[in-house]
Amino acid sequence: MAQFDMPLSDLERYLPELDEPADFDEFWSTTLAEARTFDEAPEVERIDVGLTEVVVDDVTFPGFGGHPIKAWLTRPAHADGDLPVVVEYEGYGGGRGLPHEKIHWAAAGYAHLRMDSRGQASGHGAGGSTPDPVGSGPAASGYMTRGVLDPRDHYYRRLFTDAARAVDAVRAIPGLDPARVAVAGGSQGGGISLAVAGLVPDVVAAMPDVPFLTHYRRAVSITDSYPYGEITKYLSVHRDPEVEAQVWRTFSYLDGVSFARRARAAGLFSVALMDTICPPSTVYAAFNNWASDQAEPVVKEMDVYPYNNHEGGGDYRFPRKLAWLGKII
Repeated sequence: MAQFDMPLSDLERYLPELDEPADFDEFWSTTLAEARTFDEAPEVERIDVGLTEVVVDDVTFPGFGGHPIKAWLTRPAHADGDLPVVVEYEGYGGGRGLPHEKIHWAAAGYAHLRMDSRGQASGHGAGGSTPDPVGSGPAASGYMTRGVLDPRDHYYRRLFTDAARAVDAVRAIPGLDPARVAVAGGSQGGGISLAVAGLVPDVVAAMPDVPFLTHYRRAVSITDSYPYGEITKYLSVHRDPEVEAQVWRTFSYLDGVSFARRARAAGLFSVALMDTICPPSTVYAAFNNWASDQAEPVVKEMDVYPYNNHEGGGDYRFPRKLAWLGKII
């Protein structure tokens, strides 16, 4: 796949007009306030995975609607003092997997919470444990159009709320430093980390890799790849202009560009210029708006992979993220 989006010099200046509802902040503050009425402490159960230098806890915390959300918490076995935390969100269709799969953050001295994605965890990887007990009206395959005719019913309202509550959960667990929490993830996980950085603005850092769930209209107009293609499929069946208008209204409450504006954290992004799943202009729309609502600029950097598709930098980036985060946190 060749580079198909704007030239890099144009991407670096790309600031699209925002399609943002007037009650965006009220919608999300009400959503989080309702979720936080379910204030049970997270359940933390130590499990034996046969490792000697890393310990793993099976964590359950209340998410949207008080629904139980699962996560793995991994940390160094012999840590002293409260640890900085990386909360990581999964890519589309993935789940928290197996407890021994991701121990690199713990090996580097961090606590690492790997959150399950409700109702997913069957598309790739090693699965997960969290159902989504909420139903949906007619939808295309996947998660993009579940509840798409009302932002209050949309799947990502629930998942973004779960993700914000994951930060609440780690701040309530002894041995973790509530003032040093970073969020991270790739693709869908990157889009979720954008949302959390906007919804929980006192996280100190965000590391979204090739983020999904941002600048939806642009994405649908220039790529037919899934998951954005689920929106195209839905609208190709539901042809009524009023339905189309409602679909875009719903996504205006879920756009990573709007969350990025509200962020206060330092940000380390990545983009792949041949990415047909999360087109570069959609990533730059969020990056160029990062913390734009703040009076003072924040640290933000973009790593560019000119010859990669949606795999982006992959695990090649971990040393870079580790060095960057060490300066921030």
